[in-house]
Amino acid sequence: MTRTATQFDDAELNTWSDPETFTVTRERIAAYAEATNDPVPAHRNGDIAPPVFAIVPAFDSLLVPVVDVVPAQFFGKVVHGEQDFHFHRPIVPGDVLSTRARAIGYDTVASGARLSIHLETVDRVGEPVNDQYLIAFFRGIDAGDAVGQRVPEHRLDTALRDQPPTASVPAHIDADQTYRYAPASGDPMPIHLDEQVARDAGLPGIIAHGLCTMAFTSWAVLTTVGDSDTRRLRRFAVRFAAMTFPNDDITTRVWETGVEDDGARRYAFDAVRAETPVITDGLAVIAPA
Repeated sequence: MTRTATQFDDAELNTWSDPETFTVTRERIAAYAEATNDPVPAHRNGDIAPPVFAIVPAFDSLLVPVVDVVPAQFFGKVVHGEQDFHFHRPIVPGDVLSTRARAIGYDTVASGARLSIHLETVDRVGEPVNDQYLIAFFRGIDAGDAVGQRVPEHRLDTALRDQPPTASVPAHIDADQTYRYAPASGDPMPIHLDEQVARDAGLPGIIAHGLCTMAFTSWAVLTTVGDSDTRRLRRFAVRFAAMTFPNDDITTRVWETGVEDDGARRYAFDAVRAETPVITDGLAVIAPA
């Protein structure tokens, strides 16, 4: 691949954005659960937010570090590379949340440049609710030598794929999934909603939101190894390996990989379309009941 050399602005690393405030409602939680085919009753009733709902209050903050660090002409080359949630407590109706973001580093690999971003969400009295780490990946860009920090690791041992999974959960991405997910999540990107815009961007057609696919894996993990209890989930991380599309059938596969000193169980997982991984390097840490 021919790469374009550019200079990211390392002077803006570790500069926090202004906080964005979001008020959580029962209706918004329930809408997100419905838009991600989440079967957990507490989510669908709006009693407690699904894990990946945490991106909703943070959505307006997550691109601010990109604007600060990356030259504007490369914004069209960005895709979501990784997402990693660290939960201090679940989100519930009535929460008034504040989120700020900062870029913490960047590096270059063979296929492009990776910008590592940290988001911090707190409640109205400043108590932590979650921290998020993500990679904004710029296709075909060479940002030079690594600078700063990278997001925490959550690599899946590929040898696990040769072992029977602890759980295997099939799911179907509906024909109208992207049209339901966009308003529920607050993500209006037209490549998920407009066939021609998607094709003009070099895609085969409308693609599913990566975080929607991640949400599918979250309820697959919770319902099979977490007693459907979001309160027990400490960490949930993925790497986005390939696009998914409306009408795709995917399967989330889960393997237990160990127990921490306090009894929390660690699980690796992925999601495949046929035999093609669409999500990999999945990590879930679930506290004891």
